[in-house]
Amino acid sequence: MKKQLFFSAGILLAILIMVVSCFQKNGTLKSSKSRDAISYNFNVRPILSDKCFACHGPDSKKREAGLRLDMAESAYAKLKDGKGVAIFPGDPEKSELYKRITSVDPEYQMPTPESHLGLLNEDEIGTIKKWIEQGGKYEKHWAFIPPAKSALPEVEQEKWPRNEIDHFVLAKMEAQNLKPNEEADKSHLLKRASLDLTGLPPTVEMQNKFEADNSDKAYEKIIDELLAQKAYGEKMAVYWLDVARYADSYGYQDDEIRTQWPWRDWLISAFNKNLSYDKFLTWQIAGDMLPNATKEQVLATAFFRNHKYTEEGGVIPEEYRIEYNIDKTKTYSMGVLGLSVECAQCHDHKYDPVSQEDYYRLFAFFNNSKEVGYEGDVSQSKPAKNPIMSISDEEAKSLLTFINRPDTNRLIVSVLGDLDTLRPTHILNRGVYDAPGRVVTASGLPAVMKFDTTKLPQTRLGLAKWTIDKKNPLTARVFVNQVWQEFFGRGIVKSTGDFGMQGELPTNPALLDWLAVDFMENGWNIKRLVKQIVTSATYRQSAKITDEKLKADPDNVYLSRGPRYRLPAEFVRDMVLSSSGLLIPKIGGPSVKPYQPKGLWEAATSGRGQLAKYRQDRGEALYRRGMYTFIKLTVPPPSMIIFDASNRDHCEVKRSKTNTPLQALVMLNDPTVLEASRVLAERLTLKSQNVNERITESFQRIVCRKPTEKELKLLTEYYQDEAGIFSKNKKEAHKVLNVGEHPHEEKVAEDQAAALMRVISTLYNMEETIVKS
Repeated sequence: MKKQLFFSAGILLAILIMVVSCFQKNGTLKSSKSRDAISYNFNVRPILSDKCFACHGPDSKKREAGLRLDMAESAYAKLKDGKGVAIFPGDPEKSELYKRITSVDPEYQMPTPESHLGLLNEDEIGTIKKWIEQGGKYEKHWAFIPPAKSALPEVEQEKWPRNEIDHFVLAKMEAQNLKPNEEADKSHLLKRASLDLTGLPPTVEMQNKFEADNSDKAYEKIIDELLAQKAYGEKMAVYWLDVARYADSYGYQDDEIRTQWPWRDWLISAFNKNLSYDKFLTWQIAGDMLPNATKEQVLATAFFRNHKYTEEGGVIPEEYRIEYNIDKTKTYSMGVLGLSVECAQCHDHKYDPVSQEDYYRLFAFFNNSKEVGYEGDVSQSKPAKNPIMSISDEEAKSLLTFINRPDTNRLIVSVLGDLDTLRPTHILNRGVYDAPGRVVTASGLPAVMKFDTTKLPQTRLGLAKWTIDKKNPLTARVFVNQVWQEFFGRGIVKSTGDFGMQGELPTNPALLDWLAVDFMENGWNIKRLVKQIVTSATYRQSAKITDEKLKADPDNVYLSRGPRYRLPAEFVRDMVLSSSGLLIPKIGGPSVKPYQPKGLWEAATSGRGQLAKYRQDRGEALYRRGMYTFIKLTVPPPSMIIFDASNRDHCEVKRSKTNTPLQALVMLNDPTVLEASRVLAERLTLKSQNVNERITESFQRIVCRKPTEKELKLLTEYYQDEAGIFSKNKKEAHKVLNVGEHPHEEKVAEDQAAALMRVISTLYNMEETIVKS
């Protein structure tokens, strides 16, 4: 009996050891020491950045008592008054920092009442205390450490991951006791993928083909088909147009017309050709400086010339020349490096290790441009400002074949071009154009990575090479995060344009780093990265949400369900046009002026110039994709602004997301939506005599799935009610159909078409229609 008990106890002990070992291996059961370890980057620095760095951070002019709490050597050193140290590693009670944040004496406590920064709460004080007890170890800011490719974490649900992304996501889920959703059904999955990759809903033919294909590779085949469409380049380009602050006018007072659209055509072409991201950046930063630069490479530099440009009389040219270069510096730092450095224009950055000198050394790369601050008033306005690139009819036919020209006239585009002699760059006192200080030379930001002048020229080409160096810790991380945001609604780093001290911490740092390194290792291949994301099990999840998941993870930080959010502004329009059959799928060309409420431009103009009055286009131009809508900077397109489109006034890397009654009013009353409803209703009325078939096809075109029996019954009843009303009042039916400039279908029964139009309008106003999942 004793032997049996001993044997059983031995088995239990062995099992227990195996379980504990397994948990430790999977990272779900850690030692107390590991679990309680405080990280400076992820636990302490956010507190110090919020409460302390304003007075004890990088900004030397605002620094109090000569103390820096963002640097270990200063924090550990004797204080200026000789009374102790701010941080005594291992002993909070000997640390002035701890003593002051716990003090109730307003003459002694930190932050001071006068700073209005607010006192630390108990949790924050506890974190600081524990960190000091553990040695008070500093770490370099996480975003300034080159990314490393860690091993894939082991997970409990070993069969769920489809690729490497899923291992990292599932490990985070399991640590939070969350489980992934089941895969979305085919109709929802196809709609999501099609809208994400092309910005357009899947056709009925594509839906039927995908539903009928039960092979293991069905989903991958449809993804490859979507990636091969020309619409893919248009979809990807929209985000970069926000980064590039692309618009069709100059802004400021008279806001005259400009012709930067050939650069937009290049951008679409670059994404469709899958130009590698390192070349994509190099061409836009310094295409004109490449050996034997081609016209295409020079055209790419128009990226930096999309800023506003003044044509107001009486301005000071140097003031605006400086302003243009400040804009370029901001666009580069935020759009490419994911840093908000503009604070350092006037003084050392208060939070990030970017001095005013660092800022103007970065600014110096753009300061040698041939561009001037003022070329004349609106009476002398040109559609491009020097330096310009001229494109002849022959060049457009033979070299720049991606440009969609409306005629054979010569095109001119504002591009980059530098002076033959170096213009000195001064640190501007308080950031003011007419207060030059000492001269500095061009350099990348030292906090990010050293700019080696023995290997790199101090020109934009040197900046481009520094930017795409695989040792640069930001470039790949920032772009991977931007792409992730496009598919999941938020980046792994939520603050897409701020990877600095005040930015959000990555929710899954190991995944971000793995993707960044993998992206660089595989030739900066954008389409490969996109395919990785959309073929992952993480992306393919259903968007259904339970009460438990909503409570545990309301923002879906841990991605235990599929992404679900409204389409961006341009793609709301595209969905309406495409599903109705109105869309003109032509790629590129000049911007167009679709329907717009009367009087908007006229109410905000000096009365001078070509854009003083809104002249609506006719014909095909009314049915182009949203990305081609003419953007006048002083009066952006109203329906798109209502749906949170960028006003393109400055570099924007993340749009706001709002829900307002105005959005519902647009879907109910916008002439484009009403015309689309009318055109589709007339076509389907002629196509079939069967009401159920008409409604089913319209539902499948618009909602991208077949209606349920209940939905079909409800819509059919609504149709019959409306048809009954219109059959008794043919004039009302005619009035309802009298919308839009697209020709009417001949011999259509107007009462039936008007009834179906009401049904289709209802479908366009369903939330599911303009939500991607």
